[in-house]
Amino acid sequence: MKLINNKTCYLCNQTKNVSEYHKDSSQQDGLQSRCKECRKDIEYEGHSKRMYVNGKYVSRKHPLYKAGRFKTFEGAAFASLEGYANTPEGYVYIINNPCWDGWVKVGMAIDAEDRCKQYQTSSPYRDYKLCYLKHFEDRKIAEQSAHKELKKITDTYHGEWFKTSVKEAKKTIEAL
Repeated sequence: MKLINNKTCYLCNQTKNVSEYHKDSSQQDGLQSRCKECRKDIEYEGHSKRMYVNGKYVSRKHPLYKAGRFKTFEGAAFASLEGYANTPEGYVYIINNPCWDGWVKVGMAIDAEDRCKQYQTSSPYRDYKLCYLKHFEDRKIAEQSAHKELKKITDTYHGEWFKTSVKEAKKTIEAL
């Protein structure tokens, strides 16, 4: 391999010292064809078109997709409120907390894990647990059906909280 001191970037057409290029063993000269500065610009441009929630990448296929960085899906939902209101699909989930033995919450959300994280802020022990989730084309109708069926099983409930086992609640949701 011939030693070179300078190389021309194929994007910006500037001749630069080889220290301005990343290594690439698949190339004949052992260097990438674009300089570090051009590579950085391209990568930054790509990242600006992506969505991140709580530091995690979110696919463009997600119903609330909107380029940017958000702490929660709630923040993303409010950033693109029209998408949230028109999105019927999502999850019906079961959350419980050991402090309320025998009680489960059956709710709905576009992202059940994010919903559970929101509950954690009200508990000093961060002990809410997402026990089960199931995807539905219409989460609102599925949640209403689940509540209706759970009210047949138990007389003790308050809003979305039911005095029943996780196993019974899961069985009810799976039957929908």
